[in-house]
Amino acid sequence: MFKNLREYVNSVYQRDPAARSVFEVLTAYPGVHALMFHRLSHRLWYWGLRWLARFISSLARWLTGIEIHPGAKIGRRFFIDHGMGVVIGETAEIGDDCTLYHGVTLGGTTWRKEKRHPTLGNNVVIGAGAKILGPVTIGDNARVGSNSVVVKDVPAGATVVGIPGRIIGPKKDDSKSQQREAMAKKIGFDAYGQSVDMPDPVAHAMDLMLDHMHAVDNKMKILSSALEQAGIKVNLEMPELDMSTLDEQSRPGYSKRDTPKKNS
Repeated sequence: MFKNLREYVNSVYQRDPAARSVFEVLTAYPGVHALMFHRLSHRLWYWGLRWLARFISSLARWLTGIEIHPGAKIGRRFFIDHGMGVVIGETAEIGDDCTLYHGVTLGGTTWRKEKRHPTLGNNVVIGAGAKILGPVTIGDNARVGSNSVVVKDVPAGATVVGIPGRIIGPKKDDSKSQQREAMAKKIGFDAYGQSVDMPDPVAHAMDLMLDHMHAVDNKMKILSSALEQAGIKVNLEMPELDMSTLDEQSRPGYSKRDTPKKNS
């Protein structure tokens, strides 16, 4: 018992830099209290003392703001950080080393008495306000972004964001990303690639533009080679960008009147 308690407190230390002492974790963390109540109510539930189990879980919700059905199966070193508003349904299953933040719902999508709540693998992290709905499976080491709504299975190691949840990682096409980065560097687009996993529509649009520019660049090289073979000399090379001029023009308060005039 004390060995398991020590293991659990150590896992809290690893995931919450605000934790300062064992006494603080055991007395001031509602997520820890909710899990302790659940361990008791879960055991009573499977002993057939269903009303008593529900009463204890309701008492825990009143004290902690966290609702965990006694029938839910929860693995080792499970941690709920902050915790207010967390709801975990009856047929939910949670693996080892999982972390949930406040406002998370592991909910059902049917009234039929069957497996209707999510299954989380090991080492899963669910961000604040996320909703995992239905008998979906979240694979080991997956991450669900804050306020996401997930209604489909998530493979192991993936990152999911948005409504409905969509997978944005891990990165699948390294060659494509390297190609885009090379083209961005060529045209002087230093801000490209803030994050390879960023689900930003503007960043996606820039990806498509860079792909198009790469295709145009290749066509220009083919056309230049064909003209040279025909004896026609044409310079189709792209001019180098003067980044110092771009930096100057991007400063606050810049206007065209500030541009130095060339000597005629």
